[in-house]
Amino acid sequence: MQNKKKNLLQVVMDNLKFPLLAILFSFIVGALFIVWTGHSPLVAYRELFSGSLGNFGRFGESLLKTTPLIFTGVAFAFAFRCGLFNIGIEGQYIMGAIFTVGAGWIFRDLPGGLLIILLLLSGILGGALWAFIPGILKAKRGVHEVIVAIMLNYTALYLSNYIVRTVLNPSVLLGTEKKASTVMLPEHGRLLHLSKIMPAFGYSSVNIGFLIAVITAIVIWFVLFKTTLGYEVRSVGHNPYASEYGGISIAKNITLAMVISGAIAGLAGAVTVAGLSYKVDQAAGMPGYGFSGIAVALVGQNHPIGILASALLFGVLANGERKMQMAGIPKEVVGIIQAIIILFIAAEQVAKYLPDIKKKFFKNKTQEVQK
Repeated sequence: MQNKKKNLLQVVMDNLKFPLLAILFSFIVGALFIVWTGHSPLVAYRELFSGSLGNFGRFGESLLKTTPLIFTGVAFAFAFRCGLFNIGIEGQYIMGAIFTVGAGWIFRDLPGGLLIILLLLSGILGGALWAFIPGILKAKRGVHEVIVAIMLNYTALYLSNYIVRTVLNPSVLLGTEKKASTVMLPEHGRLLHLSKIMPAFGYSSVNIGFLIAVITAIVIWFVLFKTTLGYEVRSVGHNPYASEYGGISIAKNITLAMVISGAIAGLAGAVTVAGLSYKVDQAAGMPGYGFSGIAVALVGQNHPIGILASALLFGVLANGERKMQMAGIPKEVVGIIQAIIILFIAAEQVAKYLPDIKKKFFKNKTQEVQK
């Protein structure tokens, strides 16, 4: 039993070791850039962490920025575990948000608790349907999911803009002046702010969406590592042909992995609308959560629990950059730190495959010489 615990601890440490080193090195490099601009790294980092963790209100805002990153990071990781690169999370997020607003208008007369559940389910449905397209095309026709998903990102953007200007616009539904945003969600369809439960959060807009995000990450961890479905998804991602030989359907798991990934992304859109914006703005465009989620997933080693930590790191950096900028330090330093973290994590992934690449290269060279 003790050996088992030690082995588990060793696995956790092995997974955390490189990301922690990458984060440490990125802050060192960031400090060099700060010195180069003529500022003090100590002042810069003090302002950075003071602006994001200085009090409960600021910490709450950091959690608010962390929330969508948890969803999109977990969404990407689930698909990636099946060998899929779901770059379409951005579009799935947008469709989840649009479906949420649409459901909020259609079912606006439902009681609060029931309406909120329905809104979240609507967001899940929107994201899942949008992810089903690249999933089924990949499974049945072998069409690469990256190409389809990228095109669907822009399709979702332009379709949502059209819906914002027409179907869900206040001028159509309420007969008021035309706006560049949809109708608002009703008061009883909005997520509870944590400041109502914990007054210490004060002005912060963090809501129970953060708790939903954490629960989602834990549920996906359980599904991936404790269920038959998760085993099949990971098996197909590791070796699809061996999985098929063992009786696991490649097509079914590819489609299902994309649908579940899209559902989580759609839930991110639903939580953002129901907990913060209460509408969809045409000017919002692509918020970038889908692309940031890829970075969050890579830093978290594509593990749902690791993603909770990496999303918090990115949320803290995003929330603290404003106060750092107010102290005269360029906010681009935060982007540099994030970029270096991602670069190191990517380098680790490349390093894993180098022995195989070298082996294949020298094997091919040997065969050429023999010929």
